[in-house]
Amino acid sequence: MKIIAKNKKATFDYEILESIQAGMILTGPEVKSIRAGHVSLKGSYISIASERLYLRKVHVTEYKFDQGGTHNPFRDRELLVSKKEIHKLSQRLNEQGIALIPLSIGLSGKYIKCEFGVARGKKKYDKRQSIKERETNRHLSRIMRQR
Repeated sequence: MKIIAKNKKATFDYEILESIQAGMILTGPEVKSIRAGHVSLKGSYISIASERLYLRKVHVTEYKFDQGGTHNPFRDRELLVSKKEIHKLSQRLNEQGIALIPLSIGLSGKYIKCEFGVARGKKKYDKRQSIKERETNRHLSRIMRQR
């Protein structure tokens, strides 16, 4: 999958337990805008309503050459997942501290897919540990480059 947009805060704020790919139901101008890279996953989440999965608060910029009518950049977009998978995810959501978080949007062949994860929120000390590991990795890579 060729990644178009990535949710960088997701891996920092959440511990990803499981990752799932799903197709999206989009309009024509939305597809062209996403292919151009005009999409943001900041602050987005996934919810289950009436046995369907919806991607909420994803900002898709209006396509520049669209001649058509109105465009809602924060429209809820339905994800294409089997009912069996939705049932399994709804059971996981009943656990304490579990959420469905979009990780990335990308191209898989000619289709636009959303990769999302079943995630548990990190505590403050876990975030500090992540920062510490990232800094040590940067320091080690700098040392390796110098030698």
